[in-house]
Amino acid sequence: MSLYYKDDYVTLYNGDCLTEHREWLTADVLVTDPPYGMKFVSNKSKHHGPTAPIAGDDSTDSRDDVLGAWGDKPALSFGTWRVVKPSSTRMTLTWDKGPTPGLGDIAMPWGLTTEEIYVTGVWPAIKPGGRVREGGVPSRSASVLRVDTLNSQSRDRPNHPTPKPVPLMERLIEKCPPGVIADPFAGSGATLVAAKNLGRKVIGVELEERYCEIIAKRCAQDVLDIFGAA
Repeated sequence: MSLYYKDDYVTLYNGDCLTEHREWLTADVLVTDPPYGMKFVSNKSKHHGPTAPIAGDDSTDSRDDVLGAWGDKPALSFGTWRVVKPSSTRMTLTWDKGPTPGLGDIAMPWGLTTEEIYVTGVWPAIKPGGRVREGGVPSRSASVLRVDTLNSQSRDRPNHPTPKPVPLMERLIEKCPPGVIADPFAGSGATLVAAKNLGRKVIGVELEERYCEIIAKRCAQDVLDIFGAA
């Protein structure tokens, strides 16, 4: 339970983000994909079998505890309409995953192709009459972000049950205020790889060592991410 990986941009800890490694709280912007509280177990993985359940996914307690500890600093956190969104949500963004529908409720004539991203905390205001936020953050854009996800059996997909595309995370981080990025639920490293690609410092914490190993291998590459997803 210690520092697992470090380079000029990325600092990664292996352990619990609330009881063992709270270094992420020194960062400036939170960008994370927490447990959703829906006891999700994927039926598909790179090994053609079910993946292990996500730690802490039996409730939204981990998500809510992290957002509570983070306070009113700017934050983006992924979630689902199936559970109650964070009480501090100011706006909901939508990730459009592309044309291939997920399963969802198979009794319905539509498959799920979207996911929610909650905006919380205090964000810098747009300059009056301008197109750039204070601190150089790009101007406003649509709240629906279209980025294709990878097929679950793709050889380029890291072996994690809920991967997020690096291009999606880059688009989110590009809109964030300046400063260090934090991801206390680092998963297989999309936030960390995206931040490094953009020249942003980032602090990550991941509870499971097997995912820390994936993150370290990805971040150790000195070229842009070859996976395209995390």
